[in-house]
Amino acid sequence: MPKSNRRRRKAGKRKLTPEAKRQKKANKKEFQTVFLNGKQKRVRRAPTIDGLPVDEFIARNADPIWLLQNGYYERLEERSREDEHEPRRPRDASIE
Repeated sequence: MPKSNRRRRKAGKRKLTPEAKRQKKANKKEFQTVFLNGKQKRVRRAPTIDGLPVDEFIARNADPIWLLQNGYYERLEERSREDEHEPRRPRDASIE
């Protein structure tokens, strides 16, 4: 039997369909890979706003009224304590 000159195709990874690519991208946004007990596990990512954890974003950007309306009384108390401990700026002598 004569040998054929055709090359055999290597069995490799198949390309993902556009739908599979979209699903993979969405999964990467929703989950992250971490190591637990020497094994890789996929866990949901912590929610973020502009790349900051939600609690930190609220602490930086919320005003006292919003904190009160949404029941963040602890944060409101923390803020008032921080304001008490800030040194007062001396008045300008030229204004008197």
